Amino acid sequence: MNPIPCYTREGRMNFRSGRVFSLALIAIAASLSPLAAQEQGTFVFRSSVDVVSVTAVVRDRRGQVVPSLPREEFEVVDAGQRRPILDLQSDASSPASVALLVDGSGSMQLGAALESSRVISDAILSSLNPERDDAALFTFDSRLVMLRGFTGDFNQIRTSLHKVEAWGITSLYDAIAGTAGIIGQRTKNRRAVVVFTDGADNASEYSPEEVSTIASSIDVPVYVFSLAPAAEAVLPHTRAAHRRNALAELARATGGDFFVADTPVLVAHGIKRLVEELRHQYLISFEASAFHGLRRIEIRTRRAELKVRSRRWYPGRTGD
Repeated sequence: MNPIPCYTREGRMNFRSGRVFSLALIAIAASLSPLAAQEQGTFVFRSSVDVVSVTAVVRDRRGQVVPSLPREEFEVVDAGQRRPILDLQSDASSPASVALLVDGSGSMQLGAALESSRVISDAILSSLNPERDDAALFTFDSRLVMLRGFTGDFNQIRTSLHKVEAWGITSLYDAIAGTAGIIGQRTKNRRAVVVFTDGADNASEYSPEEVSTIASSIDVPVYVFSLAPAAEAVLPHTRAAHRRNALAELARATGGDFFVADTPVLVAHGIKRLVEELRHQYLISFEASAFHGLRRIEIRTRRAELKVRSRRWYPGRTGD
């Protein structure tokens, strides 16, 4: 197994004191996030921060994905100000990269959490096209470890899933941040981090808010399958409930989602939504603000009955 270093304390952001990104993290996010032109059926990221692209998913009141909306239907609101849309793309055949991140900490020994993560991972892999898509497998306790690099041979990943062992302490939020940074380098593909965890964290340097901002700024949606025992799900005021709420907020701030996965029906629902969203993303480009630092953005449509989910932040221009 090859250890992958997570973000370290030296590079972490201090939001509580009112500061935003360190210069190092702005550089990481800025170099990875803007997505613009389409080339031979794939989406290509630009290195310039003058153009920002945001991945968005649209659903109607019934929760159904809404594909093929024209540019005129969308609005970009940047720190309260509307910005003109430079480009909009939507191509269900564009390649996808999925990073599967399986909690390997000791708390996952309880119940059937590890087996559930294997079953859900197998269903996600079965939805991908090995001729154009790829996936990778990561696990973590106090470290982030790559068990299988990005490949279209999904049987390799299925085999590696059985090598995940549950032991040690948990650096859940650090692992999500590190995985988002790695998959963020796959600049020609639609991307997602899919996390399987019971939600416990006792060793991370980062808070959930910091991680959501890192992943959001790189434009990597994070999807979390909560594998906590069913008994915890009915206790709304427990520490477990607080963990679930923090993870749900983290996922949705990146444009991803959070799924409770303690029954077969809920598992199937979560898998269906994830696969739909990976295939029916809009890629919306606009000019970056001249503001130096973190910008809050909202993507919405002109129709009130349609709901858009997308990342909430992007780094403004870092030059003069």
